[in-house]
Amino acid sequence: MKTRLAQLSWPLIIALGVFALIRPLFSITGLMDELGKPVTPILMTVGISVVWLAAVLLGRAREPVLTLVCVGLVYGAAAIVLSAILSPMLHGQLEGPLATPGGIGVVMTLLVNAAWGGAVGLLAAGIGATRHRAG
Repeated sequence: MKTRLAQLSWPLIIALGVFALIRPLFSITGLMDELGKPVTPILMTVGISVVWLAAVLLGRAREPVLTLVCVGLVYGAAAIVLSAILSPMLHGQLEGPLATPGGIGVVMTLLVNAAWGGAVGLLAAGIGATRHRAG
């Protein structure tokens, strides 16, 4: 597993994880509410997923599922840090995953985002396999 992780494109993983921070930034700044819920969060999630999918397909990632699971984990960790920094400044108290009892919010944030990345990665692997067979 260590070798597989070392072979991943970490600059791509970090870039895609950071790119997804647009979603919590829209929420924190209130743009999500202004643009309308639940449509805006859904559209943003789909848009981020399409960017992730395109990046691993166009970049011909050797391991799209593992790559995007790592992207989800990077995004989740970055969102936790962003929340820890901005929520006290904007709301006067710590809110978000770090404020949950027993760290369950942190665990769930990482699991949900790893699953999101894994789902997009499975789609990328399927598309890649189809393209490989057709080409």
